[in-house]
Amino acid sequence: MELQLDPLFQTITLVVLVLILVADLLIILKRPHIPAAKESTLWVVFYVTLALIFAGVLWIVAGGEVAGQFVAGWLTEYSLSIDNLFVFVLIMGQFAVPRRYQQEVLMVGIIIALILRGAFILVGATIIENFSPIFYLFGAFLVYTAIRQAFPGDDHDDDTQKENLIVRTLRRVLPMTDSYDGKRVITRVDGKKLFTPMIIVFVAIGVTDLLFAIDSIPAIFGITQSPFIVFTANLFALMGLRQLYFLLGDLLDRLKYLHYGIAFILAFIGVKLVFHAMHVNELSFLNGGEPIEWAPEISTWVSLAVIVVSMAVATIASLIAARRQPAVADGPRHTPG
Repeated sequence: MELQLDPLFQTITLVVLVLILVADLLIILKRPHIPAAKESTLWVVFYVTLALIFAGVLWIVAGGEVAGQFVAGWLTEYSLSIDNLFVFVLIMGQFAVPRRYQQEVLMVGIIIALILRGAFILVGATIIENFSPIFYLFGAFLVYTAIRQAFPGDDHDDDTQKENLIVRTLRRVLPMTDSYDGKRVITRVDGKKLFTPMIIVFVAIGVTDLLFAIDSIPAIFGITQSPFIVFTANLFALMGLRQLYFLLGDLLDRLKYLHYGIAFILAFIGVKLVFHAMHVNELSFLNGGEPIEWAPEISTWVSLAVIVVSMAVATIASLIAARRQPAVADGPRHTPG
């Protein structure tokens, strides 16, 4: 179903959200610091509440179906964004970014992600409008991504090797210092302008954002084909990512089953996309180019329920496993002899 939203409503919404994002960036630039858990919690609650309020506004303006699509898309992107945090932690550690300046790095990464995802959304919407069989490709790609997510193997090692290649290339091409100079990208040493390692961090974050955009955009197009809903869901998911990074902290390591929940969501949306492609089938070698009527149409609310239950089960299972682990580790210490 094609969504019809008032262009004025869409424009006002995007302007307000961009202003909030700019204000958040200015706060970081004016007062760089390591946020306490309470501050991070308040910001995360603020952005989650803002997203839910926006869903309520959508319900009033455009109906429950549109609001449901936004919430399902937002939760999908939010879960993928949490997965993105694992890679951000690796990058921060690999390049020894001072914790005080990690907020700026994350914010730059979020802005890069928004630009890349905005471009991907426009391209994706254009392709979908003119070539409906793309849903078959999107669905197959998401199922493949789900398998990789569930059985990651040495993906993190591969990412590290790619980043090392980027580092070596940049160091050969750019004149660079060996140490950071605060949050500066360019500094002066003996009167010469040199780049700092911060440029490498920004490039690594940007490459990571690009790879995650390739995964996330097909996923949300499996829930809604409205570019406005897709973009706002991505925007809300990314807006709270910086604070979530500091709030979760070491807890990320304890979410050992999170990737299974994300994998199940991606696989589910992939199958849903294939079913949708069958419903709007135009491929001549399938059913004579006619829509395949028996293919089930999965509703937005079923999708929303699957997303919520998958993330809840994965998170609860991870926390239970993390709680049991210290007990197992502490056991031998109390064993006599």
